[in-house]
Amino acid sequence: MATVENTNLSQVELAESGAEAVLKLRALEARLKQLGSVMVAYSGGVDSAFLAATAHRVLGDQMLAVLADSPSLARRDFEQAKAFAEGLGMPLRVIATEELERPEYQRNEADRCFHCKNELFAAMEPLGVKLGFAHIAYGMNVDDKRDYRPGQRAAVDHGVLAPLADAGLTKNEIRSLARAAGYALWDRPAAPCLASRVEYGRPVTREVLEQVEKAEDSLRKLGFRELRVRHHGELARVEIVRAELPRALTMEMLDAITAALKDAGFQYVTLDCAGFRSGSMNAILPIDVLTRRGA
Repeated sequence: MATVENTNLSQVELAESGAEAVLKLRALEARLKQLGSVMVAYSGGVDSAFLAATAHRVLGDQMLAVLADSPSLARRDFEQAKAFAEGLGMPLRVIATEELERPEYQRNEADRCFHCKNELFAAMEPLGVKLGFAHIAYGMNVDDKRDYRPGQRAAVDHGVLAPLADAGLTKNEIRSLARAAGYALWDRPAAPCLASRVEYGRPVTREVLEQVEKAEDSLRKLGFRELRVRHHGELARVEIVRAELPRALTMEMLDAITAALKDAGFQYVTLDCAGFRSGSMNAILPIDVLTRRGA
């Protein structure tokens, strides 16, 4: 089996990433080499893409990126994920996941992410056995440990590894190393699944996810880059990162935003004055739920 030992990060570029980040990168490379073979749960986001690309560089065709194709993954993100893998010549397998058919996922309670990741890892396990891969890994980083992410419990249940977190890599360090490696996605905004935009307790359906996707695509066409459209039934709550928010605060742009979201099927449109906040839907969760973190 072919492996790729040489790094594509120059010494100058590595220096710009910081000595500590480079040491963590070396620890990551050593860990992946020790594993021998690994399947990576790959979404095309910065974390999973960097993990998959590093595993490919270290292990060659002894790694496989596994991309889950489901209604909760925006088509834009799906195509970008495929393009990145193909650009590196990275082994990629697309599988269909059926979380949307599961009542416990559809109910959209606080542990929805657990059921999504549980579905993914359960689908990857027999594939790994069939193809002879010894391990499954995903892109959790150190910062994720401090956030409320029920999917981490699914990873523990299935014995899925988190090499980025084990190496001590933070989100900023991963972005810095991805930039040094020349990966154009290094500064790509985080893109969690479409279901994360739907208020807890509102059933997640294919129609709701398509509505959110259409609404967010329409805002990107208006020139906004980092945003969320939060689904509250007939009401769309638009979050735009504060650096871009001034562009939205003209009568012409407000009219354009309103028209675009009504075209997506919302009756009412509101612009959140606090701007974009990752995980803002979690603000309503009880403190005892939030303090469970990945549990």
